[in-house]
Amino acid sequence: QLQASGGGLVQAGGSLRLSCAAAKRTFSNNGVAWFRQAPGKEREFVASINWRGGATAYADSLKGRFTISRDNAKNLVYLQMNDLEPEDTAVYYCSSARGPWASQTEGDYHYWGQGTLVTVSS
Repeated sequence: QLQASGGGLVQAGGSLRLSCAAAKRTFSNNGVAWFRQAPGKEREFVASINWRGGATAYADSLKGRFTISRDNAKNLVYLQMNDLEPEDTAVYYCSSARGPWASQTEGDYHYWGQGTLVTVSS
């Protein structure tokens, strides 16, 4: 349903920008979030944005390094990740919310992409 891209291998301190595209539907009326799952850990919330892009939410530990944005004309949502740390290594997933909100609750999201792997080397 959703396609996340932009992952790769980067050194600590580097940056990556992830993109999330909706393959067969638009999510311009929905909130969108990024989650991540590190090896051996549960999936966790990263950032979310409401349908118009006017409201965002971030995991407390990531504030200031990650920025979520969207371009509804292109049906894309981005996650700019700066000053990456080895602890950021994970598969990053984007998901579309059941409504227009920027929720931090995984249960509020229903369409998921296959994820993109981000590996940060020390």
